[in-house]
This record gives sequence, C-alpha cells and structure tokens, in this order.
Amino acid sequence: MSARKSNKQTKRNRRSSKKKQVTSVGAAAAGTLSTRFSSAQLLEQFTKLLPASLLVGWLACTPKAFYQRAFTPLITLWYIIFQRLQPKHTLSKVISDARCGGADCLSQANKRLSKQLRSLSTAAFSKARSRFPVDLLSKTLRHSAHEIRSWTKGLKWEGWNIALLDGSTFRLRPLGDIAQTFPPHRPGNTKKDPYWCLVRVVCAFCLNSGVLLDCAMGDLTFSEQALSAQLLNVGCWAKWIFVGDRNFGVYSVIRSITAAHAQALVRLTEVRAGKLAKQVGLKLRHGLDVAITWTPSCHDKCPLGLDPLPVAGRLLVIRVQMPGFRSQLLFLFTTLTDQSLYTPLQLAQLYAERWQIELYLRYVKTQMGMEFLECKSADMARKEWLAGLIAYNLIRSIMVAAAARSLISVKLLSFSRTAELFHDWLIRWLMDPSKTLSWEQLLKDVAACRQPRRGKPRPSEPRAVRKFHRDFQELLGDRAAAQETLRISNAKS
Repeated sequence: MSARKSNKQTKRNRRSSKKKQVTSVGAAAAGTLSTRFSSAQLLEQFTKLLPASLLVGWLACTPKAFYQRAFTPLITLWYIIFQRLQPKHTLSKVISDARCGGADCLSQANKRLSKQLRSLSTAAFSKARSRFPVDLLSKTLRHSAHEIRSWTKGLKWEGWNIALLDGSTFRLRPLGDIAQTFPPHRPGNTKKDPYWCLVRVVCAFCLNSGVLLDCAMGDLTFSEQALSAQLLNVGCWAKWIFVGDRNFGVYSVIRSITAAHAQALVRLTEVRAGKLAKQVGLKLRHGLDVAITWTPSCHDKCPLGLDPLPVAGRLLVIRVQMPGFRSQLLFLFTTLTDQSLYTPLQLAQLYAERWQIELYLRYVKTQMGMEFLECKSADMARKEWLAGLIAYNLIRSIMVAAAARSLISVKLLSFSRTAELFHDWLIRWLMDPSKTLSWEQLLKDVAACRQPRRGKPRPSEPRAVRKFHRDFQELLGDRAAAQETLRISNAKS
C-alpha cells in the first residue's frame, strides 16, 4: 500500500509540475508583470512622477524666467495635466479644484493656493499655462515613462526592451498662428477650401506596459520617417528593439535606429524586399532567412547629420496562415543577426505584437479626447498634446501598479474603467494624501476591471462613419467671409 501511495504521489507531483511549466510559459507570453515594491511604496513612487525636485534645474536651462506667483511652476505643471484628466478639459474646473484645496499639498506651508485665489476668473491659470515652457512637458513625459517602467519586472523579451513605433494625426482649428505653423490639409481631388489643420505625430510605446516613451510632432511636410529620426535622436535607446510596420521599413529609419545604438524589426514592402534579395542573387520565397547588408541606393534617404553607411541585418520571408483568412507572405528585416538565438518564428510572433500600438493610439485619441484639440495657438497645441500624453501615462501607471501587484498582464485590464476609477480617487487623495488605504483599494478595483472574454470572434466592421444630418447648411470656405455674407443678407431683409 505504501508503494502504491508513493507512485500516486509522484504522478501528482509530475502533473502539478507540468501545470506550473505551462502556466509559466503562458504567463511569459502574456507579459505578466511583477514588482518588488509594496502598495505603500508604489504610492510613494507614484508621487515621484511629478518631477518636483527636477523642475528647478530644468527651469534654469530655459531662456524665459518663470518667477514665483500664485501658480508656481510645479502647480502649473500639475494643473496642465489635471486639465487633460477631466472629462471636458475646462479651465474653470481647474480653478474650482484649486479653490477647494486640491493643490495645497504642492504649495508652500505659508502660501496655500486655496487662500490666494479669491476670484473664479481663469485668467491667472491661463497666463501661467502660456508662460510654461514646452520643453519641460517633454522632459516630464520621458521622466514619467522611465519611472513607471522601473516599478516592474518582466518587461523584456529575450533580454531586450521592446518599443512599438507608429504615427498618427490630430486636428486643430485655424486660429491664431496655427494655420501658419500647421497648414490646413487639402484632401486629394477636391475643390473645397481646406479648413482643418492637421498635426502629424510619431509615438513610441513600451510593448508590455503600454507606457508612452516619447513623441515627436510636426506639420504634414514632415514625414513619419523624419519624425522618427527626431524621436530617436533624443534619449538613450541602448538595449531597445524598435518594431514598425511597412511605413518604417525604409533605410532612413533603420539608419536612425542603428545610430541610436538600438535594434530594428520592421516589415518591408514586397518591392523593397525583392530589391534587397536581388543584391545577394536570391528570389523571394517562403522560408527565406538570409544575412544581407542594406547598402543605400541613390533613392534611399539618409537622416541629417548621419553618414549613409551600410547596415547589416537579415531578410526573412514568412508565410502567415490565420483561420478564416487567406495566407500571405510577411517580409521582415531585422538587425538581430544571430539566426540561432532569434528564430524566424520568434521574430514573427514579436512582430504580431505590433498591433498593440493601434490600441494604445486609440486610447490616447479616443479615450483621452485628443483626436481634436481646442487651442488658439500652435504653442498651446503642443502643450495640450504633451499634457494629454502625460495624463495617459498617469492612468497607465495605475494599471501597471495594479497588474504588478496581482501578477497579471496589463493587457487584461480595461483602460476606460481605470480612467474613471483613477479620476474619482485622485480628487479624494489630493485633499488628504495620507489615505494609503484608498490607494490599496484602488489597485484592487483596477485589477478586477478585466477585459471581457469573448467566446466568439467579433465580426468584421466597415471602417466608415454614419453621418448625422442636421437642418443647418454646411459651412464652406472662410468663416469671416461667411459672416460677412450673412450680415449683408440680414441687412437687406
């Protein structure tokens, strides 16, 4: 009987060990996070996301003097971010919160902001926003990303940090100097006068945490490739792998990535992949994995300040087969030259994770309300966009902390529900920062807000918008000319 019991016990141990191995592999694939900090320590790390100790040194490097007023630089920075966290993003909400003592914890002991503000006018904060340097918001964005990523473990893939690279646009009205800085966009094959001004942006996101690492912006004369070169020229990108789609599968982007001491994994068009394969005397076929040297041709552009040097890498052709879809060939180029360490299957699976950046950009533009910004100057448009990205990182920090405490993946959590919970908690915490119990409850609530598990695949939807017809006529051309026409018609009647 003892021998039988021992045999059964060994079988159970083998089964449990196999289950543990399967769960550990699945957890690694899902990007499970863990942290070395307790809940109270995570709250302390959260308070450091606003760089109070670094602002003095940053302000010393700015050409404009920012002397002390009721809205100090630290309070102004916080309320620029706080404004983007509000549903309607109004200045009046900032003043109401300041009068209720929302920023007293950031003020000096003898100069509480709530006691200094005696009026409901928003002029003081509006002037403080206009004085605040744009460069400080860019530094705060990079500072927040670095701090949030330092909280957790399990963010690396084969010892590398993964950054997803993609571009997008947002709209502005042609007010003030916006039309001169960001000219209106004229759609192709149309005779209508353009109205909306478009700003092109290129963003880099951390794959497993969803944190926005950095951003570059410009008008439509700047290509996404040129903006990516600006992004890579700032900061330290060693031990990073940048993953991009076919728009970034060009020599200029690859050269910028290698100049930043990083690695690249990008998709190529079939024409560009065919030209690279022709250099080594091969044709494109499934299973191709060959080491090549990308030598720039006369048509390949090189970023400013860099020499057009050849880039060593690998060209891969992989057939992708998904249930319910036609098979297609995937053409990839990577600077990871070790074929035994980085197999084609691993690289294809890593590139498949690039789709996450489409979701991250949707959260930024739709959930944060940044697809269209109401600004009256180009400088304020840059500040509003960067402040919205910092606010996005603050929400991501709550998701990262909750996921790390619960040992789950951030991808399982709901961004919109986290934003709602964070907004409600933030108002209570600013009134009394000593409430650590509410912080622990916040992390538990966020960890419980999971994405729904869909038993059936969602049907494909057309990428179209159903128009809502109104009784008013469509405004075409210049608004001032339309007002003059309306004035003349009213005078005649």
